[in-house]
This record gives sequence, C-alpha cells and structure tokens, in this order.
Amino acid sequence: MFEDLDTLAREATEWRRHLHENPELQFVETDTAAYVAEKLRGFGLEPELGLGGTGVVAVIEGNGTPGKTIGLRSELDALPIEEQTNVAYASKRPGVMHACGHDGHMAMLLGATKALAKSRDFPGKLVVIFQPAEEFGGGAEKMIADGLFAKFDCDEVYGIHNMPGIKPGNVAGVFGPVMAAARAWDLNINGKGTHAGWPHTGIDSIAVAMDFINSCNAIIARETDPVAATVISPTQIQAGTNYNVIPQTVHVGGTIRTLSDAAMNDVIERMQRVAKGLAIAKGCEVTLEVQSGYPVTENHAPQLEAAIDAVRSTFGEEVIEATCDPKMATEDFSYMLNEKPGAYLFLGSGDVAPLHNPSYDFPDEIIERGIGIWIAIAKARTAA
Repeated sequence: MFEDLDTLAREATEWRRHLHENPELQFVETDTAAYVAEKLRGFGLEPELGLGGTGVVAVIEGNGTPGKTIGLRSELDALPIEEQTNVAYASKRPGVMHACGHDGHMAMLLGATKALAKSRDFPGKLVVIFQPAEEFGGGAEKMIADGLFAKFDCDEVYGIHNMPGIKPGNVAGVFGPVMAAARAWDLNINGKGTHAGWPHTGIDSIAVAMDFINSCNAIIARETDPVAATVISPTQIQAGTNYNVIPQTVHVGGTIRTLSDAAMNDVIERMQRVAKGLAIAKGCEVTLEVQSGYPVTENHAPQLEAAIDAVRSTFGEEVIEATCDPKMATEDFSYMLNEKPGAYLFLGSGDVAPLHNPSYDFPDEIIERGIGIWIAIAKARTAA
C-alpha cells in the first residue's frame, strides 16, 4: 500500500511550497482552488468548483464493491500575517501567509488523493473536500448550506490538523470536545471627552474600558467553574487622538472561547450584565455586541477510535500519543461534525513556531506520514 509513498511525499512537498508561495485569504482563494482542481483533474477526477464560494470537491470511486462514502477535508485559506520565515519559498503576497499549515494539509490530502485515485483498492467511495475560509470565515457552514452533503452525501467525515508541540508524525485524538466554541465581541463606550488636565469634567471612556476588562478577568477567576475551560480575551482597543485629550469614545474587541454551549451562554450573560452595570455606574453609554461564531468541535467516539485504530495498525502503537488535551483554538470542521459522524485528529509537527506566528512554516518531513494516515483512514472506513 505504501511502496511509492516516499516519492509521492517529495512531489507533495513541491505542491506545498507552491501553495506556500501563493497564499490567499478567505473566500478569495481562487488561484488556490484552481491549482487544487488542476491537480485533481491530473489524477483522473472531475472536481466541482464553487461550493461555499471557492470550495473544491471531487469523488474517488472505489473498486466497485459496496462500502461507505467517507469525506476527507482540507482547508484552502491563509492568514493576514506578514511572513518572517526567510525561506526560499516564502509568500509572494505581502501581508498574507500560510501561518496555520493549510498549505501542508492540502499537500497531504492531494498526495493521498493521487494514490487512492490510482489504486482504487477500496470499497465504496471517497469525497475529498477542499474548504474555503476556515480562519473564522465559516467556510464549512457555507459549503453545507450550498449543498455539500446534499450533492456528496457522506457516511462519515474526517479532518487532520498539524499541531506544534507533539512529536513529528505522531497522531493524537481527543474524545469529546477537541476544539473550542468561539464568539467575537465588540464593546463600544461613549463617555464624555475632555481636557486631560481636567478629568473631573468628563467621563473617562478609557477608565470604563479598563473596568470592563478587569471585570471579565473576574468572571473567569471567580464566576466560572475552575475546571471548565473558558477564556475571555480582549484583543484590540481603539481610542484617543492626542496626549492631552481624554477621548469620548473607546472600542474594545475580543473573543470568548468555551468547550460547551452552556458555558458560552453563561459567559455572554455575565459580560452583558457588566456592560449594563458600568453604563449605570459611570453615567455613559456602554453597549456589548456578541457576534455569532463557531460551535464546539466535538469528536464522535466510534469514529475517533476507528481512525486511531487505522493509524495504529498501519504505523504501530508508538506513533499514537497517549494523552492530548482539548485546544482553545477554534475549527469550523465543527459544522461538518454537527452534520455527520466523524473525527478530527492532530498530526504532530514538533518543535516549530506556534500556529498563527509569522515565523511558522509547515514541516515538510511530516507530509509523508500525513499522506499515509489519510490512506489508512480512507481504506479502513470505506470498508467498515
């Protein structure tokens, strides 16, 4: 099954580096989608383009014997980050880079697709899904709304993400919640601007913002279960135009992360109460708007166990990480797992820069293992 995997991995490395050089942001991954579609056609497949905007989907028919239809998913989009890797194949597009490894994910799935489309030595069929806008754009949800599973009905779906900090090539799975739910929030304060030397004549919006942020810290420290994974992170503040002016308005933006819908609803309620209380206490306008966001990514136990068994039987027990904790990052594969049973695995990428860091570069040495994992899962689950 794996006799040509080394050669295939070298070819996939070339694809990965091309994709790394030419990153695109969510919903404008037109060149990326065209590149993926061109490769799929070269494998003898007939890709469908445009699902969810720029998504690409293709079907690999098996050997003609009855079996399951299994979906395998990768992401297309990059991030709005200025690259600082100094590699020869660094991004050619200023302010955009593959800082999360989606270039590597595409290369792994393309490599597995090439091998499986050539061999066809499995029952049932496979649906390979290249999804736009994973980075908080909700591309999976949009593909589903655009008829992904109506047109390509899958019995199960699987996703793989590289993970720094785990031994390169090792595989980890988390039963139950594996990635957090997320909501973005915006706090807008309209106080009373004044001269910085006469603060008593105004209402200091910056001070109100600080009170809100401190209250959010208190929500986590004193109003949520200490063993419940909950995060409130302010990530942006806009205020002020000069050193001697207390600004009238302040905007604070941030994110909430939880591992349950109940915890998310509770945190939002507490934050709204703080905002309303500050408006009354400070005598100014304070409004908190919470946007819709990704749900919890929750693995289905039978499918996760089966995927890990497929990896174990192919590569041995030593590549399976014994323990792995949920991550408070988010993943819109959650929408697919809400529609279909399946699992989301971590593939170790070792001691590299963190994800979403300008110095991050997907390690090519794990591409071969990633291709092999996809092949192992595809063959095992179509035959299940």
